[in-house]
Amino acid sequence: MMTQATSTLGLDFGTTNSVASLANPDGTTQALTFSHGEDTFAACRSVLCFWRDEDEARAMMEIGPWAIDQFLELGGDCRLIQSFKTFAASPLFISTLIHNKPWRFEDLLSAYLRRLSERSGTPWPKQAVIGRPVQFAGAQADEALAQERYETALARLGFETIHHVYEPVAAAFFFAQRLKEKATILVADFGGGTSDFSIIRFDPGGGRLRAEALSHSGIGIAGDAFDQRLLDHVVAPLFGKGSTFKSGEKTLPVPLSLYSRFAQWNQLSIMRHTRDYADLHKLLRVSDAPELIEAFIAFLDADASYLLYRAVAQVKTQLSQTDTARFSLAAGDLNFERDITRAEFDGWIGGDVAAIQATVDTALERAGLGAHQIDRVFLTGGTSYVPALRQSFEDQFGAGKVETGDQFVSIAHGLALIAQQDDLEPWLARPAQGLAS
Repeated sequence: MMTQATSTLGLDFGTTNSVASLANPDGTTQALTFSHGEDTFAACRSVLCFWRDEDEARAMMEIGPWAIDQFLELGGDCRLIQSFKTFAASPLFISTLIHNKPWRFEDLLSAYLRRLSERSGTPWPKQAVIGRPVQFAGAQADEALAQERYETALARLGFETIHHVYEPVAAAFFFAQRLKEKATILVADFGGGTSDFSIIRFDPGGGRLRAEALSHSGIGIAGDAFDQRLLDHVVAPLFGKGSTFKSGEKTLPVPLSLYSRFAQWNQLSIMRHTRDYADLHKLLRVSDAPELIEAFIAFLDADASYLLYRAVAQVKTQLSQTDTARFSLAAGDLNFERDITRAEFDGWIGGDVAAIQATVDTALERAGLGAHQIDRVFLTGGTSYVPALRQSFEDQFGAGKVETGDQFVSIAHGLALIAQQDDLEPWLARPAQGLAS
């Protein structure tokens, strides 16, 4: 095990998964690993679960698969929080109430990372290089606020030096280790909340990797948005979307705002603690399809957002491998199964894929390059497995240029490798700067 005094942490805190890698003074990197049952893994789910231990009369907290274990055991008697990274840059998010105590974003992050260290059996060092998206999720994203929140959380854990690096830049640096000759690389990092792109020119000549960042771009559309399309077309109608209710002598559509929280997993998981929940109960009395509204309420009462997340994730995985997948959900009063074709899914996410491609075009324009001038394209992140998304890159750049690999650990290792550079300045990301480098 590497010691605190001689190592630097490369931290890829993600919307869906988080990976931590430690940099050795000898230039090697080592990802922290975790054991859960018979499984050993480096990517830990970015999930928190809070509950009360009645025997010990105290609040308890777990992360990752251990949090999910508690949720599945306790059901509605606990609080599951997932995709909380999407709160990072939101000035509208002040805190969430857990066991009558307000928890700010930095409270959630420091608690998660403290437990991450404990679960890995590795103490945190004093220095950290943390990844950040080019474009944070959210319509009013404040990147300076997000970085301040990151630093507050890390400082509580004893970190004294903290640097921020764009996540696709870290992935590019990791990928560039295999280069034998000069190359201009486009790296596409697909997370849960954002898709980020960097174009970097690398020269590995003379035994030293030199690099010039040409441009960056990002968009708040990624895996969670693809999930939302499945939810919009398959699940929300079962909960009353598209139905009507009586208001005096008028017949009105059920407000779409009640389904807006399906846009992000973190929002859906807290819906039972919002005004929308009370509005659903009022709507139940005047709905023309009360059984659907009742199913929605039962779903929220069961705190079944994770069960829904798992069902959606399974469908996406299956559709990455086959032409048809079975969506199956049993939660609350809902017991539903439906076959979904890849063609249907591709149609639902078509607008998102087009928006992502437009953001790639922005990176090319900022770099002053055409697609033919990109030598290699490296796709990373779990969403890169989606066939329609990969196909869009192959169509634009040519299948022979597009590579994937190490989807879940490349950023963390890249951050740890950057941490070992004599001069970190060229790699750092700072708020309120232009995206073109």
